[in-house]
Amino acid sequence: MNDATAQAKAAATKARRQLGDTLDEIEDKFNVPKRTGELVDKAKVAYEKNPVPWIVGAAAVGVIVVGLVAWAIFGGDDD
Repeated sequence: MNDATAQAKAAATKARRQLGDTLDEIEDKFNVPKRTGELVDKAKVAYEKNPVPWIVGAAAVGVIVVGLVAWAIFGGDDD
């Protein structure tokens, strides 16, 4: 085997390894269950660190939902 063939095989092996690494990174990036788990973990840590914004946000969502339901029930049809 001459030097050029060895270099070509080494380059092909390196390219295959890089392609494999790139595909692994793409698969990891688009792994929805894993990403969802990471997001949930971050939210848990943020809540444990300071729950006040989470409580205020939940209360605001509750008020909005109750307001929309009340509007739907008691709002008049202007037909």
